[in-house]
Amino acid sequence: MSKKITLTELKKHLRKKSDTELVEEISDLYKKFDVVKEYYRASFFNDDEAILQKYKDVITEEFFPRSLHADPKARLSIARKAVRDYKKVSCSDSGYAEIMLHYVEIGIEFTNTYGGIDSPFYSSMANMYFDAADFIKNHSMETLFQKRLYKMVLDTQDCGWGFHDSLAETYFDVISSEE
Repeated sequence: MSKKITLTELKKHLRKKSDTELVEEISDLYKKFDVVKEYYRASFFNDDEAILQKYKDVITEEFFPRSLHADPKARLSIARKAVRDYKKVSCSDSGYAEIMLHYVEIGIEFTNTYGGIDSPFYSSMANMYFDAADFIKNHSMETLFQKRLYKMVLDTQDCGWGFHDSLAETYFDVISSEE
């Protein structure tokens, strides 16, 4: 079993390299790993919209496949992973809030299209809604997302498992709207 390298050890090793060697090292990482490409595209080249759309498409495809002959898989693990993966490659707080809200909106559309889903589904959606609302509040982005958050509460009035109540409670506790 090999020894785990700490960040301190890595930095020490990298400080020994010349600027040219560091550029080559980063270039190799860029060529080998899509996540590194996406990170640099988002952070250095202001291409976060395309990266965000890619991960939103992963979520949408899980619940509403583009192929007319494909049934929705609705794998929450895949959709949640898209949210986590986007967070790893992006530096955009508003983009992160956006993808969390997209996850919940697609879940709401799915349940309104196909009927009652199970309790774990609603719990996952409610937890993501809470995380999004909390993140939005902590990053002072309420004015950007408040109407959208409230619309989700309204769109869940006919949903089961206490889903609507959970979203409404989060909305009024975290966002504190007068609507």
